[in-house]
Amino acid sequence: MDTTQRTEQQRSADRRRRELLEAADRVVLRDGPGASMNAIAAEAGITKPILYRHFGDKGGLYAALAKRHTDALLASLRAALDAPADRRERVEATLDTYLAAIEARPQVYRFLMHPAEGGQNDQGFDVGVHSAPLLRRLGEELAQVIEERVDLGPDSERVARVWGHGIVGMMHAAGDWWLGERPCSRAELVRILADLLWGRLAAVADKLGGPGF
Repeated sequence: MDTTQRTEQQRSADRRRRELLEAADRVVLRDGPGASMNAIAAEAGITKPILYRHFGDKGGLYAALAKRHTDALLASLRAALDAPADRRERVEATLDTYLAAIEARPQVYRFLMHPAEGGQNDQGFDVGVHSAPLLRRLGEELAQVIEERVDLGPDSERVARVWGHGIVGMMHAAGDWWLGERPCSRAELVRILADLLWGRLAAVADKLGGPGF
């Protein structure tokens, strides 16, 4: 097999994988945490063994879906942080980006973060085992963004990692509570959370005399 044939085969496999992930997305949007491999295979018009061939098991499929949605969310968060606006507006835009994402696709959010709502379907797979790494990735990525944009002094890497994981934890906990109870509007929640963050961010900017991120 020559290089051209191998490349074409890889492109075909990548295309098929995207199609299967899109089918999985449709099922997750419909069924949330109860999404099963049987339902995803049926949506894709294939048998479950073929689905296993592409992803290994439900854990592999979950990891692929988690990466797909986390990549998209991180791209949106970076765009909000890099928008041409003042610091407070960018803080609010970042918070709103996260909350808007979970509000727009609550079933996807519940599939990734609340598998217990759907029970341990298919072969006893519990998606919750894998949700912590997803949050850790968000925390590390946000830490990198903070370190690049905020002068935190000689201990900047460690402080940025604490802030990154702390902010993600706050967004996740507050967003999870808000999505379930809806005690206020999204705009109000964004403002209140930004007030909480802004006190320290503003203090750092004032102390260092710099523009912040």
